[in-house]
Amino acid sequence: MRSGSSELLLEQQQQELRLRKVKELAPAKKNANKVQRTWREKANFYITSTLAFFSVTAGASLLFLVPLYVDPAISTLVFDFIDKPTLCTTTRREDLLGIFNCSWSSCREGCTSDMYRCTHIYVTYVDSTNLTLPMLADIANHTTWSHLANYTELQPQSEEAQLLVNIKGCGYPPSVKCRNFTDVYGIEGAIFPCYFSRFNKTVVLTNYNRDDQVSMIVNFFVVPFIITLISSVALCVLHCDCRCKRERHLRRRGLNRRPRIENLSDSSISTRVDMLTPAIEVYKQPL
Repeated sequence: MRSGSSELLLEQQQQELRLRKVKELAPAKKNANKVQRTWREKANFYITSTLAFFSVTAGASLLFLVPLYVDPAISTLVFDFIDKPTLCTTTRREDLLGIFNCSWSSCREGCTSDMYRCTHIYVTYVDSTNLTLPMLADIANHTTWSHLANYTELQPQSEEAQLLVNIKGCGYPPSVKCRNFTDVYGIEGAIFPCYFSRFNKTVVLTNYNRDDQVSMIVNFFVVPFIITLISSVALCVLHCDCRCKRERHLRRRGLNRRPRIENLSDSSISTRVDMLTPAIEVYKQPL
């Protein structure tokens, strides 16, 4: 009985010792698994994260900004509208239904959906680029149209042209409100300042500013593109081997090249042969 009780005590003591050792080694293992990063590794991590964020954000923004803002701005500059406004007179307005009748519209809200209802506004304008507009402030307030009727009749008129809210004839609120546009410019006989295209004289806009179009291209295309380019190049420099192919090939050859045997003199070779000769004579087969 005493031997059995002593064995139980020894086992309990061994278990207690094991538990103590496990508790002592557990924090040591945790500390061993925890890798301490240097300040250079931390800086590299944060710089990479920042560059990746700017690269992805700017690149993704181009997918939305180019079709919505950049493409209309470039098209507007290509059409080469006059810088100073002239006078337009609304000749007729057509409200049409059907996808085949609505190949274009003077104004519609939304540029991606198909048109089943459209409004065509046709105007004639004073075909002159050096026209001095009388009472321009009153024209903007639409209070002197009746007074300008006699003035426009004395000026050379153009052929009938299409009036558009912008070069695409569409937009999104609040910048484009087609109901207000058609109510103001869709009245037959309405006179208002406008801008016609030198490239295609059948296209007329109600508002045009060349500096606004250029700033739109710079802000919505040039700036995001430069950010994307710089951040992508910086990421390549940080994490890729951007050297030329010949330099990389030479470096790989240098790493894979075997070490050369420096001492290849005749004396060293002869001594090695002399050392091996007795061994060959010992294992010589008998005749």
